[in-house]
Amino acid sequence: MSTPQSKPLGKAQWLVLFAALLGWMFDGLEMGLFPIAARPALIDLMKIGDGQEAMVAQWISYLTALFLLGAACGGVLFGWLGDKLGRVRSMALSILAYSFFTGCCYFANQPWQLGVCRFASSLGMGGEWALGVALVMECWPERLRPILAGVIGAAGNMGYLLIAALAMTFKVTPESWRWTMLAGSLPALLAFFVIVLIPESDRWKESVKKGPVNPFREIFGTKLLWPTLLATTFATIALIGTWGAVTGFLPSWADQLAGPKNPYAKGTVQFVVSIGAIIGCFVAPIIGGRFGRRPTYFGLCLFSLVVCGFLFFKLREYNLLFLIMAGLAGCGTASFYGWLPLYLPELFPTRVRTTGQGLSYNFGRILAAVGVLCTGQLMQFFDGSYPHACGTIILVYVIGMVLIWLAPETKGKPLPE
Repeated sequence: MSTPQSKPLGKAQWLVLFAALLGWMFDGLEMGLFPIAARPALIDLMKIGDGQEAMVAQWISYLTALFLLGAACGGVLFGWLGDKLGRVRSMALSILAYSFFTGCCYFANQPWQLGVCRFASSLGMGGEWALGVALVMECWPERLRPILAGVIGAAGNMGYLLIAALAMTFKVTPESWRWTMLAGSLPALLAFFVIVLIPESDRWKESVKKGPVNPFREIFGTKLLWPTLLATTFATIALIGTWGAVTGFLPSWADQLAGPKNPYAKGTVQFVVSIGAIIGCFVAPIIGGRFGRRPTYFGLCLFSLVVCGFLFFKLREYNLLFLIMAGLAGCGTASFYGWLPLYLPELFPTRVRTTGQGLSYNFGRILAAVGVLCTGQLMQFFDGSYPHACGTIILVYVIGMVLIWLAPETKGKPLPE
């Protein structure tokens, strides 16, 4: 069988990359909607005023946990579909899911209804990641994997950047948040582009010719159980740090510090976090390609721990220094999303790759949901203090600094068939 390594780059590969990048960008845009719109939406739906920040933060933790749980279920579901039906058709379905249900948030009249729509939309968000990663990595030459991993991670954060730019120019308030959510249904148009123009992975088509497989049985079998557990752990640590502290709560903390006189603060913070995230996603896999996967993960954990520690334990005013540290925190905590698409495909063979990636990355989201709920509980314990709650959560990076040395080093090795 000819491999992508032995073929020159052609139109099909560029179409695959373009569609996947758009899918990840819109995925990131949909994810970024909630940190911007959650607080105004809850204030509107719950009919509350100032002085009840702990109640708002508690509901934000519920909604974030529902997102993570839904993304986990979607990653497993669409990952399984990707190994059974193919990468392309499954990716189109995942894009339709997250677009349609994000738009449905417009009609929510209670916080729990917002939660149901958030859960349903996150099914597609969780599925699109694993499908797009597998499709690109299987179609492009192996020598380009570090660069592609950086592009993959950065694409999602471009979506965050776009929605943050929107929040900096369009005031997302308790009166206007619904229109923001309705605009989130527009990426559904991409699904039709995917179905019509994007070619299926040749690696996947060759793998299914060898006979039927049982992806779940295989990834939990003797040979792949340890890689599955490690991949889940590394994704969990990254996700807890991101959603339990920076992405999940930093915009709301900035909104609180800036007060009602600066309603653009949360959008500004998300903008600088997104800029940092894009840089981190590009840099991390390139470093991983040069120095190895394990040392890079260790360094990312250490950098994130130090930067977030300074942000949450030293700063108490919304100012230029706050924005600089927020950007560095975005760079550190999001850099894992450039490292993960580099490392996870190297742990699973083609016939179960999307199931293995989808389950490990998105089961990590279930555990991260627990971390987010812990942040909400810590908010109650610390009397509504975002920095104390988030500063406690970031200690999870210490676990990653230890466990990464138990994982295999895959630098310079081909994707397993």
